[in-house]
Amino acid sequence: MLQENLIRMYEASFRENHDLPALTDYFGKKSVTYFEMAEQIARLHLLFEKYGIKQGDKIALIGRNNVNWCITYIATITYGAVTVPILQDFNPVDVENIITHSESRMLFAGDTFWQTFDSDRMPELEAAMIVNDFSVAYEKEGDALAQIVASWDADFKAKYPNGFSIEDIKYPEVPNEQMILLNYTSGTTGSSKGVMLSVNNLTGNMVFGKGFMNPETGEFFLHKHGRTLSFLPLAHAYGCAFDFLAQLVVGGHVTLLGKMPSPKILVDAMKDVKPTMVCSVPLVLEKVYRKMILPMLEKGPMSIAMKIPLLNTALYSIIRAKLLESFGGEAKIFIVGGAPINMETEAFLRKINFPLTVGYGMTECAPLISVTAPCEFKSGSCGKMLHGVMDVKINSMDPQNIAGEILVHGENVMMGYYKNEEATKAVLDDDGWLHTGDMGIMDPDGTIYIKGRCKTMILTGTGQNIYPEEIEDKLNNMPLVMESLIVERKGVLTALIYPDYDQAKQEGIDKEALDKMMADNIKNLNTLVASYERVGLYEIRDTEFEKTPKKSIKRFLYQDK
Repeated sequence: MLQENLIRMYEASFRENHDLPALTDYFGKKSVTYFEMAEQIARLHLLFEKYGIKQGDKIALIGRNNVNWCITYIATITYGAVTVPILQDFNPVDVENIITHSESRMLFAGDTFWQTFDSDRMPELEAAMIVNDFSVAYEKEGDALAQIVASWDADFKAKYPNGFSIEDIKYPEVPNEQMILLNYTSGTTGSSKGVMLSVNNLTGNMVFGKGFMNPETGEFFLHKHGRTLSFLPLAHAYGCAFDFLAQLVVGGHVTLLGKMPSPKILVDAMKDVKPTMVCSVPLVLEKVYRKMILPMLEKGPMSIAMKIPLLNTALYSIIRAKLLESFGGEAKIFIVGGAPINMETEAFLRKINFPLTVGYGMTECAPLISVTAPCEFKSGSCGKMLHGVMDVKINSMDPQNIAGEILVHGENVMMGYYKNEEATKAVLDDDGWLHTGDMGIMDPDGTIYIKGRCKTMILTGTGQNIYPEEIEDKLNNMPLVMESLIVERKGVLTALIYPDYDQAKQEGIDKEALDKMMADNIKNLNTLVASYERVGLYEIRDTEFEKTPKKSIKRFLYQDK
């Protein structure tokens, strides 16, 4: 158990940084300082108190990333209640099931989301508020909450007769072992589980974040006056931890886009905000690489100049500068997580000295397991385990060379799955080691290389282990392949391919020519893989693969068809 405590860290940060900007809605232009945020938190604490919310009670939260969403989240955990953030991509029935399963007493929902729910299917829910303006949307019985809201201003003035002050920023004791977050997974296996996370689990991530630095310069990546542009869903553990929670611990400024934007909107917003840290999923950087960089390298004068050794070094610097400028020009680190990054994209970004690093985590670790500074990052890895916070071991006879399941232990590991002892026992052993379900190898210094998921690994008749993700990575680098899945169909490795139809149209490639190109791609792919990894069949898809909110393909939908 850590000495530090997240609630105390927030109390200190909000006081110390009271005059600095804390949260801004990019499109709505609403912005609050740390002091104004703390005042809104105090108002919500008063509402919780008058409504009879106790420490440990569950409060559900769903909506687009915005200032009020963030304030509600922080108000809930600093009160000692349990926040239940729900991904906005979940369908209404799933949301209702989560609210019921979690036994949430209150719900804060975006106005458009609340309209899709049926209160009759949520018998445990006592009340709902619209997070956009904190108005009352629903009460199961009576009008107690409506009366509290009607006298809210007067009651707040009565509690703070001299006005709310910096000295009034103080929060109750919420011990490290107490559950504070109930996060329902996006369920790539087809079902969601409630991950119970304690104050200690979140504190472990924040302690690491505060100390995360560039060893070459001694500068901290997270710092006062730092800026982040939040476009990943904050209900997901990755974006929430480092676009939001960690920034507020150190006095950073969080600008909220509210949704996953188009590339143009994202570039425009980056230029306005000038983030000092960027947290992204691989899809964003891969699109930038395919749409911005590859055309420069393959066509025109630059493609010729790149073949001249002395010139290409200079051109790499130019490309790096242009790329950094498109992200605002001030980012010191780009952390990619949530899914594997394409190796060609990673290799090129490393070649031009782009400040890229890849991290590894899971909701069950709130979320971080490994990451390292860009200057120490090893290609193909997902960084080093968090020494001092997390221990990692590979369940293999030869962890450096033979892949085994990745097991993790430490401050960030969850308490278990809510009301699901069977699922908890399946992943948490008696010694507290979390069985991640990921297969990998590890260097002696703790650098982790993920090979694939245990559940997706294909065992051949000759006893060979095939990791589909490694074959997909090679196939995704082939001409006009947007994304792919490798599955086993009746003993034959089969490639499901979604082509880049936009690029095909631009190049005047019709359906017949596209099919021939994919056949050639498979032929070339089979020269790059081991004999037992060769693909025997392929299918061309007309539509994109269905994805989770963190943009991982829902593999379970495409197995055994």
